Amino acid sequence: MGSERLTAWRRAAVVAALMLAAFTFNTTENLPVGLLSLISDDLRVPLASVGMLVTGYGLTVAVVSLPLAHLTRSIPRRHVLSGLLALLVLASWVSALGALSYGLLLGARVATALAQALFWAVMGPVAVGLFPPERRGRVIGLLSVGGSLATVLGVPAGTWLGGHSGWRAPFLVLGAIGLVSLVAIAVLLPTSRAEEGHAAYGAAPDARRFAVVLATTALSVTGAFAGFTYVVAFLDEVSGFSEGSVSALLMVFGVAGIAGVAAAGPLLDRFPRGTLSVPVAAQAVALLGLYAGGGSQPVTVAMLMLLGASLGPVFMATQSQVLHVAPGRTELALAANSAAFNTGVAAGALTGGAVLSAVGVRGTFLIGGLLTAVALAVLTWPVPAALTEGSKAAPPSLSS
Repeated sequence: MGSERLTAWRRAAVVAALMLAAFTFNTTENLPVGLLSLISDDLRVPLASVGMLVTGYGLTVAVVSLPLAHLTRSIPRRHVLSGLLALLVLASWVSALGALSYGLLLGARVATALAQALFWAVMGPVAVGLFPPERRGRVIGLLSVGGSLATVLGVPAGTWLGGHSGWRAPFLVLGAIGLVSLVAIAVLLPTSRAEEGHAAYGAAPDARRFAVVLATTALSVTGAFAGFTYVVAFLDEVSGFSEGSVSALLMVFGVAGIAGVAAAGPLLDRFPRGTLSVPVAAQAVALLGLYAGGGSQPVTVAMLMLLGASLGPVFMATQSQVLHVAPGRTELALAANSAAFNTGVAAGALTGGAVLSAVGVRGTFLIGGLLTAVALAVLTWPVPAALTEGSKAAPPSLSS
């Protein structure tokens, strides 16, 4: 990045700090799910209000990602990332205050969501820009592993700590972890202009392909969460698993997700389209398989593992493709993809809830599988060569 040439250890340390930050942001986003009852009882608010701490977080990220990326496009990336991580640390420690009210906690959550919205847009180009262009996919894969560990390690550990030391304790720890990332980024990342380096713009700008990737993100995520939002009820009512087994199954789901991301990451540069189309197809098979075979526990376990192994690689591969085909500045394109993802999460939960009474919990997985199949059709639909060439020649729509 810029004129300063970084040593190998310094590049690795920056990527490690960004992985740790991704882990912290993702854990912070989903932690209230495991602490719902504790927060509700302590602050004397309904469970639905505590649930808004998660729902509102995702909606905030969806709405502000692109505007924030546009507003900060000319600020050096070290300054942006340092400011975002400082906000994460401050908001986490505010959440741990003893005299905290629900309103102040909600405000801290919104502040963290604002920071996360821009972090996902900036993180990729910064990390990728430290390495040769042919290693883009592998770097994105490493960052995705950091984020994926939040589900398997961060949220369960935070839930355990909250149960033993009070729900504020995990936020105190997350603030400390965020501080480590902040110091590393502030000290090791050079100050450079945002538009410098090969990762600032798409390697092969293609407006049509960019639109396809965004549509794939939105449709596949909507499909996934139309069913997965109700996975606990599905495992109980349809598959007949005991309450004690559900936590273990969700852990298996998370481990499969990390395995999928770790396996697909090194292949992103060699097979950019296959590493997206294969996980989307696998997600469709998993959701439809759960609908069709959910009454069999072995089938359910196999399909749940397949679903876990496909979800992480889908978003990772879309991020990698966006870096390749972005029709202009990559941080703006990544912000658009992040917005599509978070919109899909909200839309999926709403879709599943809307059809739940009509089709039952099992039917939500059918709806999710069909939506994912539509995403696969959009992704793989052939396009005439003339149209593809025309889209590549189109003026960049995200370059300002």
